[in-house]
Amino acid sequence: MDRSANLDTEELKMTREQYILATQQNSLPRTEHPQFYPVGIYGWRKRCLYFFVLLLLVTMIVNLAMTIWILKVMNFTVDGMGNLRVTKKGIRLEGISEFLLPLYVKEIHSRKDSPLVLQSDRNVTVNARNHMGQLTGQLTVGTEGAVFGHSVETPHIRAEPSQDLKLESPTRSLVMEAPRGVQVNAAAGDLKATCRKELHLQSTEGEIFLNADTIRLGNLPVGSFSSSSSSSSSPSSSAPRQTIYELCVCPNGKLYLSPAGASSTCQSSSNICLWS
Repeated sequence: MDRSANLDTEELKMTREQYILATQQNSLPRTEHPQFYPVGIYGWRKRCLYFFVLLLLVTMIVNLAMTIWILKVMNFTVDGMGNLRVTKKGIRLEGISEFLLPLYVKEIHSRKDSPLVLQSDRNVTVNARNHMGQLTGQLTVGTEGAVFGHSVETPHIRAEPSQDLKLESPTRSLVMEAPRGVQVNAAAGDLKATCRKELHLQSTEGEIFLNADTIRLGNLPVGSFSSSSSSSSSPSSSAPRQTIYELCVCPNGKLYLSPAGASSTCQSSSNICLWS
């Protein structure tokens, strides 16, 4: 009994001593220094970061300056840019404009009382196409004049003042027709029609009327007399030179000359009609 009591007393003392010892150890100052770990970017990484930030800032400033300069030079406004204005009716160009690529528009017209000028270093070509994209008409203006790829319908064709007007088809035929007639007028110059093969003047329901003070037909062939009448009607060597001729017409419409006599000599010199 006494032994067990002594054991409990000793255990209580040991527990008390351990508590006091632990309390004293916690109250004593620590001699070890705490360790701090740095957080952030230091050294060459920090310098590179500052360099890239500075470069980005300079680039933004340059881009802003270039944008302002382009807006100033191109004259950008709310309605458009430069000579170009966007309106409710379409696009309006004022002054001189240059197109480097093809231009597709529905209608081009100038301001009232102002001419429309299309200028190019070489040729100016205007194409007309159908809904399939096929070329139906073409107008090309160059140094030799205006060249039309297909037929042209116009009420009036004239040249510049003091300049000649020339209608030419180098490789094909040239046809002028109208339901009420075609009028060709040269008020202060000559009218000349030339061709390589044949020139046809045709009137289906009317007549061809030539009204002039003098009508000349050059290079007409001279008819020869037939063999039956050559002996009786041939002039002698002492006869004067023939200066007066009679105009004759073959059944096919060919014109020829025959030496004029007291009566018509077309029948006696009609052998030329057999050659045509």
